Amino acid sequence: MDITVLLIAAGVMCLLGAVLGVVIGVFVRLFKVAGNPLADLALELLSGANCGGCGYAGCADFARALAAGRAQPSGCPVSSVEQIAAISKALGVDAGAVERRYAVVACRSEIGEVRHMNYNGVQDCAAANLVAGGPQDCRYGCLGLGTCARRCPFGAIEIIGQVAVVHRELCVGCGKCAVACPRGVIRMVPADAKYHVYCNSPEKGVLKRQFCKAGCIGCRKCERVNPGMFRIDGFLSRVDYASEPLPDAETIDRIGCPVGCLMTPETRLEAARVKVEGKRDDQ
Repeated sequence: MDITVLLIAAGVMCLLGAVLGVVIGVFVRLFKVAGNPLADLALELLSGANCGGCGYAGCADFARALAAGRAQPSGCPVSSVEQIAAISKALGVDAGAVERRYAVVACRSEIGEVRHMNYNGVQDCAAANLVAGGPQDCRYGCLGLGTCARRCPFGAIEIIGQVAVVHRELCVGCGKCAVACPRGVIRMVPADAKYHVYCNSPEKGVLKRQFCKAGCIGCRKCERVNPGMFRIDGFLSRVDYASEPLPDAETIDRIGCPVGCLMTPETRLEAARVKVEGKRDDQ
C-alpha cells in the first residue's frame, strides 16, 4: 500500500480525534453538574451500606440531604456513634438524637407447628399471603418463606423451623425486613429492650391453642404483676417500650409467663435451634 495513503489516513484519524475531543469538552462544560463538597465529604464518612434505612434512596442521596440540612447524621441506622459524631463535626451540624432499633419477629410458631399444608408456590411471603392466607392456620404468624431474609442487606435474619429469626448481633435496624413483611409480624424495637412478647395474634387464647401451643393466651399476668410495662391488644400482651424501666430478667422471672412468650432474641434463637435439632433426632 502506498505510504502516502497511510499518512493521509493517519492524519484524518488524528484530526477526527481532535474534533471529537473538542466537542466532548464543550458538552462537558455546558452540561456539567456542580458537585457539593459537603455532600462528597459526608458520603465518604458514611458506611456505604445503601440499605435505605435512613429513608433515602441510598448513601449518596442521604449525603446530599445532610449537606442541604434536610437530614441529621443520626438518621443513618448503620453508622456507629463515632461515625455520627465525625460526620456532624465535619459538616458542622447537630448530630441529632441517636435512637438505635433492631428487628424482632414476634412469632415462634414452629414450636406449635401451625402449618396446615405444604406450600409449593412462589417463595415469597406477600404472594403466599394472597393464596388462601398462606400455609399457616394462624393468620397473624410468620409465613417463613424468607422474603425478609432476602431483603436484609446484612444477613441478620435466618429461617429456622419455617419461621424467621433475627440474629441480634447482626441487625442494624434499617427496617427493610419490617417493610417487606405482609403480616406486620416484624417490629422495630428500641435497642436497649431485652425482652419481647413472641406472638402477634390478638385472638382469644382458646382459639390460638387449637393450632398453636406457643401463642400468648392473654392471661394478663404480666400486666397484673408489672402494670405499665405491658399493654393488652385484644388478647395479646405487648411490651410497652415507652415504659421506664423496661422488663429485665428479674421482672420476667416474677411474671412467670405460663406459655413462655416473654423471651430475649438470644433465647428465641436458641429455642428455635433446639426445636429443629429435636425434630432431626426424631427422624
